[in-house]
Amino acid sequence: MTRRFALLLALAAAWVPASRVPARAAAPMLVIEDNDYLGPGGSDLQSTLPLLADPAVQVLGFTVVVGDGWENAESAHLRRFLEIAGHPDIPVVDGATLPLVNSVARMRLWEKAYGTIPWKGAWGGLGSIDKVPATQPPVPALDEGAPTTKALSSREGAERAAEFLIRTVHAHPHQVTIVAAGPLTNLALAIRLDATFATDAKQLVFMGALIDTNMEAVTGNADFASDFNMIFDPEAAHIVLTAPWPKITSVGNVSNAVLMTHALMARIAARHNALTQYLSRYYAPLPMWDELTSAIAADPYLVTRSVQAYLDIDTNPGIDYGHAHVWPEALAPRNMGLRPVTIVQTVDTKRFLDRFVQQAQEGEAQNGQNRNGAVHP
Repeated sequence: MTRRFALLLALAAAWVPASRVPARAAAPMLVIEDNDYLGPGGSDLQSTLPLLADPAVQVLGFTVVVGDGWENAESAHLRRFLEIAGHPDIPVVDGATLPLVNSVARMRLWEKAYGTIPWKGAWGGLGSIDKVPATQPPVPALDEGAPTTKALSSREGAERAAEFLIRTVHAHPHQVTIVAAGPLTNLALAIRLDATFATDAKQLVFMGALIDTNMEAVTGNADFASDFNMIFDPEAAHIVLTAPWPKITSVGNVSNAVLMTHALMARIAARHNALTQYLSRYYAPLPMWDELTSAIAADPYLVTRSVQAYLDIDTNPGIDYGHAHVWPEALAPRNMGLRPVTIVQTVDTKRFLDRFVQQAQEGEAQNGQNRNGAVHP
């Protein structure tokens, strides 16, 4: 009895309640964001904040694609933004400067046949496409100042975005989430270069594939109803969305209801630092398209309702060129490579906005330290 009692005492002394044992840190989420980083300010650049300010996320790099702006100017805006936010060490990799097939001339002809595209990005913005050059011009002077850091791809012989994406995904098989919030050209090039690229990734979370927005263009904001990311490079979107990703999530229509307002920016600017001053200076009252996309990638529990469907982008010449189509499984075309896609329908808007305010206020690295713990492959 004495020996048994002593053994019980020893076991009791060694036991620590589970609530007092520090939880072992889970492996961080590895992310590459591919985007058309129009700047200064705005949804494209602000999409980095839910990733930069999340200690559970490691950003392996930002890849740049033509879209909302010309690629070289987007890259400069992004690099300057990262300097202001204290994250100049995260790789920025330049990518496609034109879509796979679409061109200024083709879009100009499309508009003559089928009507004006509200937002044309680098090819005229909200204005006319008539005098837009066929290829990107030199980078203009930046209002926020020129970056001092260089893109990873600026060195002679250095890899471009598609090659960076392939190499990085294969370096971390089945671990890397790709957040795509611009046209899908870089991803399509990666898929065409390496058939195992999509398979080896963890998932794709992308901004686009708006469904049934034709009437919204009449009764609401035609720009917001325009599916620019898909329209700008439909062939790339088709290639990417029919590739064998383990999982695909579409953040489309739902993002139009979540707005960057003056009141929201005032909450962010209540904390004074270089980043919040930049955000406040370049505030734009637009839907938080890209911010919501990256936030959902980092925290899928923001999604409160979704539906799974088969989805593709129309690449046939005509009025529906670049428009998304969806089918239930029973009606989906067979042998066409269509994949099931999780389409986000509703989100916890309050939690997203509250977290975004905090992320914007805390996104600036302290004392030169990268808070998100970026790992360079």
